[in-house]
Amino acid sequence: MDQEKRLMLAFALSFGCLILWRVFLVKEPPAPPKTVPGVETKAAAIPPQLPPPAKPTAPVALPIQQGGKAEEIVVEGDVYRVSLSTQGGVVKSWVLRRYQDAKDQPLDLVNNAACATLGFPMSFSLADRDLGNKLNSALYVPTSSAGTRKAPVKIEFIYSDGKVQAKKQFSFGAGYEAQVEASVFDGQKYLPLEVAWPGGFGDHSLPPATEDAGSQALYGTLEKVTTVAQRKVEGDRTIAGPLELAGMEDRYFVCVFLPGAPDAAFRFGRREWTPADWSGKDKDKPKPLIGLLGSAQPRPLALRLFVAPKDLDVLRAARPPLDRLVDFGWFSFVAKPLFLGLRYIYDHWIHNYGWAIVILTVLINLAMFPLKLKSIRSAQEMQRIAPQVKAIQDRYKQYKFKDPRKQRMNQEVMKLYQEHGINPLGGCLPMLLQMPFLYGFYRVLDLSIELRHAPWILWIKDLSSPDRFHLFGFPLPILPTVMIITMYLLQKMTPVATADPAQQRMMMIMPLVFGIMFYNFASGLVLYWLTGNIVGIAQQAFINKLMPVPQALPVPRKAAEGKD
Repeated sequence: MDQEKRLMLAFALSFGCLILWRVFLVKEPPAPPKTVPGVETKAAAIPPQLPPPAKPTAPVALPIQQGGKAEEIVVEGDVYRVSLSTQGGVVKSWVLRRYQDAKDQPLDLVNNAACATLGFPMSFSLADRDLGNKLNSALYVPTSSAGTRKAPVKIEFIYSDGKVQAKKQFSFGAGYEAQVEASVFDGQKYLPLEVAWPGGFGDHSLPPATEDAGSQALYGTLEKVTTVAQRKVEGDRTIAGPLELAGMEDRYFVCVFLPGAPDAAFRFGRREWTPADWSGKDKDKPKPLIGLLGSAQPRPLALRLFVAPKDLDVLRAARPPLDRLVDFGWFSFVAKPLFLGLRYIYDHWIHNYGWAIVILTVLINLAMFPLKLKSIRSAQEMQRIAPQVKAIQDRYKQYKFKDPRKQRMNQEVMKLYQEHGINPLGGCLPMLLQMPFLYGFYRVLDLSIELRHAPWILWIKDLSSPDRFHLFGFPLPILPTVMIITMYLLQKMTPVATADPAQQRMMMIMPLVFGIMFYNFASGLVLYWLTGNIVGIAQQAFINKLMPVPQALPVPRKAAEGKD
């Protein structure tokens, strides 16, 4: 197989491997080792002298504070609308006002259907499960009456049955961040507690498979964030402090706990939830993520809660900056400039991300045109000597691959290349430079919230979703189909270094392979590849006119007839 075809095959396989690696082979770091009770480390062989335990104090008399009925208090800011309930002192909905869900409704990041069974955000989790359930269903007394309040505002919920007092305080400002303080006091001491966000996080109007695919738990520091895909979570995992951040995210939105104390721990897992209209198999029941932040220390819990879009400007404006939550992957050095260029074209040239993708793709292809010319010249030189290379290969075809005489064939081919001043990799390297652009564009179009629900033309209303044109109720992939056709035409126009019919038939399969790969990709990525094909066809037509295909060199009679 000649170099150009090997490259195209390697190009397709490499891109496929990148996608498969991302989906199946990314390994999460192992869970921290569990300590075994009674086993001491060498450093702890001599226990420190501890002060004698304090004598228990008499319980403090707690006034009874209980609400009369369940009410909701709505807090409205410029970018959010949050509903709090006096029953449990929990969050009933968290709407980001500038975004819509897949059904064009206001985007609520709380899965009300799942939370009705699993608990609502900011519910308590205590060692005493019965007490936790009681506090999560109790009627709290708020410091603000039911209705709508404009941010900035501070709202406190208090409940006490005379034995246990629970408090939750929410402080909302102008941005996406809220401050939360929670405590449970039993009259003598504060109880260790966790606050939870159950029921999953993100756009819950998506199909379950799509929603689960983009949902992740996250934790770590500002410099290094570890993510764990929802589908890879089995059982509960606890990440001990110190932690600078923890939480959950989906493809475009994030919920981050910013602990107020360094020893806070993050726990996450999955909880089975059966929707009322569930008709599938038991093994396929939805199991959304739950994230819990707490501390084993008997004291009130303080944290900041950042619920926001994964918009780089918004994340950079957070304190501390959280822009590392948008991970462009291996080729971030290419992906970030591509993203900035795409946004610049959108902001300053044309307010349509579809046309911005087209313009940026044209500019990239024009910039790489000199490399393409070099690749074509190399391919044409290879094409000139292809009959002579074929003659050499025929002379050694009877030998097996491991036969030492097979090495002489390679030596003769390389000598032929040297005689004609041909670099066999000259046509490969320029094309390989396109790989970072492809993967970089893939990451940009996959992660950029700017492309979420961004329309292009006609039936393409969301560049972040696969292209489906519905004709009589049947979905037709128009862009992938046109991409296959243009890729086929481009291959037919491009000179190859061999006329072997078997290899040509194999290469004709490549457009179909790419079409299958791109079938479920975002339409924005398909548009990028399709535009590249169209520009490539125009460039190739110009090259073919400027640089006609050279006549193949004749095969020397001795080389054609000689046998080793």
